[in-house]
Amino acid sequence: MKLVFNLLTISIFLFSCKKEEGPTLSVDKPSEQKTISITFGGVARNFIVYLPSGYNNSGKMPLIFAIHGGSGTPEGMINIANFKPIADRDKVVLVYPEGVQKNWNDGRPTVPNQLGINDVGFFNQMCDYMINNYSVDGKKIYATGISNGGFMSTRLGCELSNRIAAIAVDAATMEAKTIAPNCNPGRPVPALYIHGTTDPLVPFLGGQMTAGGTAGGTILSHFQVIEKWVALNGCNTTPTITDLPDISNDGTTIKQRVYTGGTTGSEVVSYVILNGGHTWPQGYQYLNEAIIGKTSQDMNACEVIWTFFKRFSR
Repeated sequence: MKLVFNLLTISIFLFSCKKEEGPTLSVDKPSEQKTISITFGGVARNFIVYLPSGYNNSGKMPLIFAIHGGSGTPEGMINIANFKPIADRDKVVLVYPEGVQKNWNDGRPTVPNQLGINDVGFFNQMCDYMINNYSVDGKKIYATGISNGGFMSTRLGCELSNRIAAIAVDAATMEAKTIAPNCNPGRPVPALYIHGTTDPLVPFLGGQMTAGGTAGGTILSHFQVIEKWVALNGCNTTPTITDLPDISNDGTTIKQRVYTGGTTGSEVVSYVILNGGHTWPQGYQYLNEAIIGKTSQDMNACEVIWTFFKRFSR
């Protein structure tokens, strides 16, 4: 009996020791995509949230708003600018928001159905929602978009600098008569702009937008918006210029200009795509080339934008 008691005692002891080993690691959750609806200004507003794989074990994560163009959708923007591989690799939360009647109030008075829509306030509320409900780093929230969504990203840089750490704009610039004169962010906002020289919808040289009879307005040229942000951020006015390798032989080439030395380390970056259209480099060719021009394959815009964003926090 004594032997049995001793064996039982030893077994209990070993079992106890095994239970008290280090904490059990939680298994990484798979990626998850969901549509969220919140009420803002008395209107139900929707946005798609993409949570990367392992988001439950990744601490506070950066967030990227990826904003669709005019007449677009969040699902369409995912196809055009698919940040999901980056999100899974580097643990980034993605938000693809939806404009009222598929458009954004980016400051141009001719954008359809947007008079009186407070989209800046909507983005501010989305920031609150994501910080309160998910593991999001409030100092690392970024905005990027194409066309109408690019103009909206510009407006957020001007008017929501207390939330947005940096912006990246494709196939868009800045509204010239209202937004540009009043753009005075409370802090430096690093800014990156990508624009094709043969964009048939948003003229590279600025001025009056009339192509296609769609949302017009008067806009700054590509280099005027670059100069605007260089001045706002206090960057050096002489850029470092680099010709990107012509890796695709698709009829486009890309010249990069980097304006460094800004306040608190801010920068402004220009990518001019010679013969590029109203498109997202290496993104989905969402309409025929005869309508929107060439999609350059010489750089991956999603990777370039994320490499830029991740260097900055608010």
